[in-house]
Amino acid sequence: MTTREVVRIAPRFRGPAQSGNGGFVAGAVGTALAAVAADGTVPRVRLMVPPPLRLDLDLTVDANTARLTNGDSVVAEGLTVDAASLADAAIDPVGPDEARAAEASYRGLSNHPFPGCFVCGPENTEGLRLRPGPLGDGRTACTWHPADDLAGDDGLVDPVYLWAALDCPGGWTIDLDGRPSVLGQMTACIDARPPTGEPCVVMGRLLSEDGRKTHTATTLYDADGRILARAHQTWLLVDPSVFN
Repeated sequence: MTTREVVRIAPRFRGPAQSGNGGFVAGAVGTALAAVAADGTVPRVRLMVPPPLRLDLDLTVDANTARLTNGDSVVAEGLTVDAASLADAAIDPVGPDEARAAEASYRGLSNHPFPGCFVCGPENTEGLRLRPGPLGDGRTACTWHPADDLAGDDGLVDPVYLWAALDCPGGWTIDLDGRPSVLGQMTACIDARPPTGEPCVVMGRLLSEDGRKTHTATTLYDADGRILARAHQTWLLVDPSVFN
């Protein structure tokens, strides 16, 4: 069975100034695909072009694939992959106090390539306001207390925002000053959804670099150290001025 819906990315959910945040857009596609995917699989979403803001985009989903389009242009494509592909995505956590201390060294506070980013931009007052700071061993950490307006109908955080929270903590494991990058692909698994207000910790880890590509992983933990969600990301080296 194929379903279709219209998706419009509001400016609040931007990454660069003129396009949608990669994790949020990947989450919109991936969450719709996860709802119909077979057991033992997880969504993988590839962003094909910068997701446009303020336009009606068409999201088409079937049992194994999803496509977000703007007319004849493909914005993002999703497919299901074996959940075992995320077996190494769980990152050794730190406690909330250590994660909060790492936030003081968050490099995006003073030199952010996309300061209005919904997830980690210091200038986006409607964003998640994450501050993933380095731990000095290839990992980042930050705290997150999901706000009430992020809840779904059941009072738990809507999965699209969990995808978003898993985005930038991976990106900041990269030297974004010298290697500005945007999300190209994301594979994510939502194991459990927290209620709003739950004190969470988000971890990021640098996996490898390959030419213009950088590979990272992220993990979201609840207050008791339980894994809530995991992800892999592929980042693409870009010229920020093209996006802003």
